Amino acid sequence: MADKSARLPGNAEGRWYVDSSCIGCGLCTSTAPDIFALNDNSQATVVRQPETPEETELAAQAQGDCPVQAIGDDGE
Repeated sequence: MADKSARLPGNAEGRWYVDSSCIGCGLCTSTAPDIFALNDNSQATVVRQPETPEETELAAQAQGDCPVQAIGDDGE
């Protein structure tokens, strides 16, 4: 489970985030490329929060597929 206190800088403000346990596998960026991107350190960040139910579903799919559970949704 992602750790909100380890949220990476560069995540768009909002409920979805990626924490420092990200290994940069790129699965989230291929699942939801409008939501996630790899930063200069080869770790993913949320570049913009999901805006539609479809985008939220893609973010949730990426969260479930993340091999290190680095994607968080704090519900805020």
